[in-house]
Amino acid sequence: MPFITNPKDAVTRICSGLARSLQQTGRSEYVLGLSGGIDSAAAAYLAVQAVGAERLLCLLMPCATSSRDSLTDADLVVANLGARSKVVDITEMLEAYESQVGELPAVRRGNLCSRLRMLTLFDHSHAQGLVLGTSNKTETLLGYGTLFGDAAWSVNPLGDLYKLDVRRLAEHLKVPSSIQKKIPTADLWEGQTDEEELGFSYEKMDRLLVKLVDEKKSRRELLAEGTDPKLIERVVSLIRGSAFKRKPGAVVWLGVPYSAAHIEDPDW
Repeated sequence: MPFITNPKDAVTRICSGLARSLQQTGRSEYVLGLSGGIDSAAAAYLAVQAVGAERLLCLLMPCATSSRDSLTDADLVVANLGARSKVVDITEMLEAYESQVGELPAVRRGNLCSRLRMLTLFDHSHAQGLVLGTSNKTETLLGYGTLFGDAAWSVNPLGDLYKLDVRRLAEHLKVPSSIQKKIPTADLWEGQTDEEELGFSYEKMDRLLVKLVDEKKSRRELLAEGTDPKLIERVVSLIRGSAFKRKPGAVVWLGVPYSAAHIEDPDW
């Protein structure tokens, strides 16, 4: 889907899907990792609009290197929505692992933090919850996420929204302006920013992704339009290099592969 043109309609459709998912699974609540960033804040606002504040549990999961502003903004979202919340500091879990394997380099440490948070989310959802995803379409296409970390969820309300779409929805939902204006960061280590890691702004990458993915334009067409060849090369490289992240784990089949659709909706 290209960029949304009607945020009100998009919110209605997403909220309908969230309400339906709880009903179909027989679960009673959503569990969300609230980082203080725009994606998780937007997901929280959508969940509350869909099923009510009493059916959302927000987990705030800082570690020693987390920005204090992130926790402050997460607290603000909880207060504005009236949702339930709990703080689970993952620092000791992280340090316990490093005590066994040695100090990790920044990227591995960041990935471990992401996986520890997802472990915590799914553990808290064990009884009657579904874990809400917060990865947007831009991150998924570019592979900008941690497998079995932030790229794991039960239901993802943002999965068909580009980053620019999330910003537009956040404005429509009246997410606090301090969160809307923040420089995007996964807050995995001090000073880390998304756009510095990715190499280009979300604005530029999203507009190219729409042309590549939704409009299916060729490299030749993009170059003829004056698109930066370095931007094309970077985005295409990220998409191709992360293809494995968008596929389920491979199975070495011994017989005829079964269909997921057949299992979920069998003619029995």
